[in-house]
Amino acid sequence: MTEDVAARVAARYDTIFLQKYTRSKVRHDPVYPAVRDVLRDVQTPLVDVGCGAGVFAFFLRESGFTPPITGIDFHAAKIAMAQRIAPAYEGLTFRTGDARREELPAGHSVLILDVLQYVSADDRAGILEKAARAVPPGGVAILRQGIRDASWRSRVSYAGEVFSRINGWLKMERIDFPTREQIVAPFAGFAHDIRPLWGRTPFNNYLFVFRRPA
Repeated sequence: MTEDVAARVAARYDTIFLQKYTRSKVRHDPVYPAVRDVLRDVQTPLVDVGCGAGVFAFFLRESGFTPPITGIDFHAAKIAMAQRIAPAYEGLTFRTGDARREELPAGHSVLILDVLQYVSADDRAGILEKAARAVPPGGVAILRQGIRDASWRSRVSYAGEVFSRINGWLKMERIDFPTREQIVAPFAGFAHDIRPLWGRTPFNNYLFVFRRPA
């Protein structure tokens, strides 16, 4: 199933590079099946913060997730890619935006993947507080995030971000990984599940799932 979904999503993009990149990400990155499984019982609309070119939204549609999805990213070129593909599905909206400067839409579950290391500590706290406010009863906030700790994985994660910054694919102002405690703090009162999401990678990634009681 994952192979079929990866092929369908990749075929939506119009360059060989993006097709290969997308197919590889969907097939091999453990965050895709992990988030899909968390969202199986979620019926609230979803906002994807830092959505890039929309790969995750298209993956979710191909995997049977039907609630409305809004993707937000400040990288205009990637949003333009997502907007070209969005009409192939129902209920997808992509727009340029900056979660540091604006509220997230109320009544939405929230998806934040690999974003928080690119903003300052104050902005990061603000984004997480906005995410917590946005989630309705029965909704969920899902984060995949590399964290700062004393492990070798943490050092490898930092080196990987430096490389991505040099090659220009990721547009970022800084690299500053949060601690586990900084991520958890804004979600007081939520049930939470936190587990490693390394897969076959050397990166210090964790999946954070925060559920607001119904």
